[in-house]
Amino acid sequence: MFDQLSDKFDAVFKKLRGQGRLTEAHVTEALREVRLVLLEADVNFKVVKDFVAAVQQRAVGSDVLKSLTPAQQVIKIVRDELGRLMGEGEDNALDLAASPPVAIMLCGLQGAGKTTSCGKLALRLRKDKRQPLLVPADVYRPAAIEQLKTLGRQLDIPVFDSAADADPVDICRQAQDYARNHGFDTLILDTAGRLHIDDTLMDELVRIRMALSPREILFVADAMTGQDVVNVVEQFDARLDLSGVILTKLDGDARGGAALSVRAVTGKPIKFVGLGEKMDALEVFHADRMAQRILGMGDVLSLIEKAEAAIDKDEAARMEKKMRQDGFTLETFRDQLQMVKKMGSMESLLKMIPGVGQAMKKAGGMQLPDKELKKIEAIIGSMTPLERQNHKLINGSRRLRIAKGSGTRIQDVNQLLKRFTEAQKMMKKMQQLGPKGLKGLMGRGGMPF
Repeated sequence: MFDQLSDKFDAVFKKLRGQGRLTEAHVTEALREVRLVLLEADVNFKVVKDFVAAVQQRAVGSDVLKSLTPAQQVIKIVRDELGRLMGEGEDNALDLAASPPVAIMLCGLQGAGKTTSCGKLALRLRKDKRQPLLVPADVYRPAAIEQLKTLGRQLDIPVFDSAADADPVDICRQAQDYARNHGFDTLILDTAGRLHIDDTLMDELVRIRMALSPREILFVADAMTGQDVVNVVEQFDARLDLSGVILTKLDGDARGGAALSVRAVTGKPIKFVGLGEKMDALEVFHADRMAQRILGMGDVLSLIEKAEAAIDKDEAARMEKKMRQDGFTLETFRDQLQMVKKMGSMESLLKMIPGVGQAMKKAGGMQLPDKELKKIEAIIGSMTPLERQNHKLINGSRRLRIAKGSGTRIQDVNQLLKRFTEAQKMMKKMQQLGPKGLKGLMGRGGMPF
């Protein structure tokens, strides 16, 4: 996410740090490069101009230039202004305080990921103890209704039964009545998109808005389209009075133009961001955390939230008890590995830790993330229960059998056992801290290596 933008910012700041004592000329030169970085990322020209001016005004003050760490102060100002640009401090929570069923309407152009976002949003709301009903109101795109029904079956979330020959407004009205009579408190309306804006599309969306009075009208925007999406958001907003934006495909090669432009130009808050194809890969947008990610500073708060959401407390307690009784074995490590995988790809998690993202780049990437983890799981899965409980039983012939069974090499098995032995030593130190030490590790879904 924003890897190119992060790399370019890092190059600018590296020069700044290398200056020692800063002068106004140094700051001006650095901000000239920042301006080019943002323009290359397809950020709106006026947004770039205002951003650079705001940073310049704060950065050339005597308090900054005469401080002991002037470069760090300038970087902090850039971070602060990036956060402000994207709406830091604003309450981006959904407004669902109304008599049920509360309608949430998703709109946007075709191909932005609107239908998938409906499923992701429904899953998120269900975790918040709401009872969502998905409503397929796109009767034009081939198989759009069936796509939403398929998502509903995968997520075990009900989908209103609509037909391709029905009027979208009638579908939404009937779904509202159905929800009211069957105990659903939230309607998520998947409306039709187009390849471009046309009057027919807009008139239909206006009719749905007037018929159901949605509490939230969210525009789904493809982050990879850059600042072009800003003009589209403005046109939708003029007719529908949008309440916010969902940015999708931020896990792809997003240059950053949409994320850094849409809030500043339209005044509409970014409420959610899509960070992957998995249905749980929809995150609440936090401007300050996104600014830190863009500047390669990590995002520890989001990492903690992911751990709390993905790791079941009872499961963690069970594993902690098992580790105290049986010690740290290959079996408990495999269970722990599977627990951490629920949080997302290992590479994305590591990048949330301050400094790790930059270290990974300098090392030319890492082999530990997902492919390596699958290999580790395969190796442990090819062991017998007895071998997983006591790795010292694994001699040469057993290693050969395990390698063949897992489709790996003997060297891979040797490497895993070596790293596991080192991890065991670390776990013994943790055990010396008593139950609190183990509980702390398990509560965070800690990985020993």
